[in-house]
Amino acid sequence: MSNQDPYVERTVTETPSTTRREEVRAGGGGSSSAGWWVAALVAIVAIVGLFFVFNSSSTSDSDLMAARENGRAEAMLDSASAQAQQAAADASRASSDAAASVAQASRSAADSAAAAADRTAEATQNAAASATDAAQDASTEVPE
Repeated sequence: MSNQDPYVERTVTETPSTTRREEVRAGGGGSSSAGWWVAALVAIVAIVGLFFVFNSSSTSDSDLMAARENGRAEAMLDSASAQAQQAAADASRASSDAAASVAQASRSAADSAAAAADRTAEATQNAAASATDAAQDASTEVPE
């Protein structure tokens, strides 16, 4: 006999009448050990898996150094890429500033040239007026 209680299934059916019927079925008195076998098999597989994991993790110093150098090279490449992008942005900004400066200088030169042309035109008109006045004065003077 086992120390466990046998499996018992009890079904009670009640109907509106006064009749009550009860069935009791007792399972086969022995307990099944299949659950223990499955648990033992899972534990053995887990132990074997841990054994392989811990034994296969032997990496050499050269592998570690190679991985470290590879990481360092990737970090340097990322840094150089970021610096190149920043330099390109700075160059673009400087080019825009230079174009704005050239446009401003061109406007200023055009304004100066227009002012000089206006002054020259005014001086030319003044000279023409003076020449006209001198010619009129010369024609009105009569020699004695």
